Amino acid sequence: MNLQLLQTRLGYTFQDAGLLQQALTHRSHSATHNERLEFLGDSVLNCVVASILYERFAAIDEGDLSRLRANLVKQQSLFEIAQRLELSQFLRLGEGELKSGGFRRPSILADTLEALLGAIFLDSGFDAASRVIRAFYIPILDSVDPRTLGKDAKTLLQEFLQSKKIPLPTYNVVATHGAAHSQEFEIECLVPRLNIQVYGRGGSRRAGEQAAAKLALDAVGHSAAKGNKAAAPARKPKPRAAQLKLAGIATIQSDSSFDSSPDVATHLEGTTSV
Repeated sequence: MNLQLLQTRLGYTFQDAGLLQQALTHRSHSATHNERLEFLGDSVLNCVVASILYERFAAIDEGDLSRLRANLVKQQSLFEIAQRLELSQFLRLGEGELKSGGFRRPSILADTLEALLGAIFLDSGFDAASRVIRAFYIPILDSVDPRTLGKDAKTLLQEFLQSKKIPLPTYNVVATHGAAHSQEFEIECLVPRLNIQVYGRGGSRRAGEQAAAKLALDAVGHSAAKGNKAAAPARKPKPRAAQLKLAGIATIQSDSSFDSSPDVATHLEGTTSV
C-alpha cells in the first residue's frame, strides 16, 4: 500500500503516520478505527464548505446557501471525490467487508474521506484541513450553476415555467405495476402550452413524478436548442404506444435519489435512466 501516493493526491503529507493509518481503517478491520475521525472531519468539512460558499456567493440568501452546502457534502458528492482519489485501494477493511466488496461501497468511501479530513485537522490544524478541502471543491464550484445545484427536477421545471408565465405541469398516475410490496408507478407529466407529454416511472408516486419532470426538462431543453420560442401547434392525439415511443420513459427506483442533503454537483438531483 503506497500511502505516499495517497498523500500526493491529497496535497498533504502527514506528520503522524498513525493518524493516516487510523483514518483509513474501517471498524471491521480492528478496534482502532476511523469512526471518531469521521465525526470530526464531518464538522470541519461543513465549516469549510460553508465558508467557501459565503465568500463566493454574496448575493445568495441563507436558504440557498444551505441547499448548496447540503448538496456538496452529501454522501454521493464525497464518494465522487473519493473515487477521483482512488481511495478504495488504500482502505483497511476486515475480511468480511473485503469479500462483500466494501471497498466499492459509497458509504465506506465517503466516511473514510471525512476521516482523512479529521486526521489532517488533528495532525496540522484547521488551516491545513481547509486547504485540502478547498482544493477539492473550488474546481467543482467553478463549473456549476448555484441557482440550480441541488434542486430536483420538479422544482427546476416549476421555476422555468413560472419564469415564462406558463401554467404549471399536471402529474397523473396512469398505471401501477408489480406486487403491492414492490409497486412501480407510471406517471404522466403534461405541459399543454409547450405540447409536452412524457411518462416517468418510479418506486413511488413521488419518484415517478421526478422522473417525468426530468424528461419534461429534457424536452424543454431540446426545444430551446432548436430555437422554438412559441408553443407548437396542437396535434391530433396519437395512440398511447406511439406517445410512449416518442416521449420515452424515465425510471427512478425509489425516493432515496431525492434526499435534500443530498448530488458532486455537476448534475441535478436524482438518478434517471431512459
